[in-house]
Amino acid sequence: MKRVHTHLKFIKFHNPEDLHQDSLTCISQLLFKRDELDFLNELIKEHTLDLISEKTFEQSKAIATELVLLKKELKPLLFKVENHKNELQLLLDDVKVPNELEDYKEEHYKIMFEAIAFNTEFKTLKKRIYILIKNIMKANKSKRLLN
Repeated sequence: MKRVHTHLKFIKFHNPEDLHQDSLTCISQLLFKRDELDFLNELIKEHTLDLISEKTFEQSKAIATELVLLKKELKPLLFKVENHKNELQLLLDDVKVPNELEDYKEEHYKIMFEAIAFNTEFKTLKKRIYILIKNIMKANKSKRLLN
């Protein structure tokens, strides 16, 4: 199986097949992020009582707000990538439009950059959630050991 790794700065050299593969990969990653967001929501629900304690309330409130915002941001981004993937069919038709491929690649670059920015925000938030939950679990464990 041939695996093609792409990089944003090389989009101008891609053929339509590579652009399609980029879009499919991006959609797959975003769908996985949607599942991860659901998991993180469940994780936060499990530790709600600990998260609303005086020590961590402000931090957990900010994280919960960011989680909701990311979830709201994901749906339109996923829709945009799906539409962009579907527009690739226009490149493959027999009608020749000047600069059609270049315009598509420029839009492709913008959308892929948005997806990368979303992934970066998501990774940062996920790391903050895990650190917060880890600290809560350590505190609870030490409380149990002292009792």
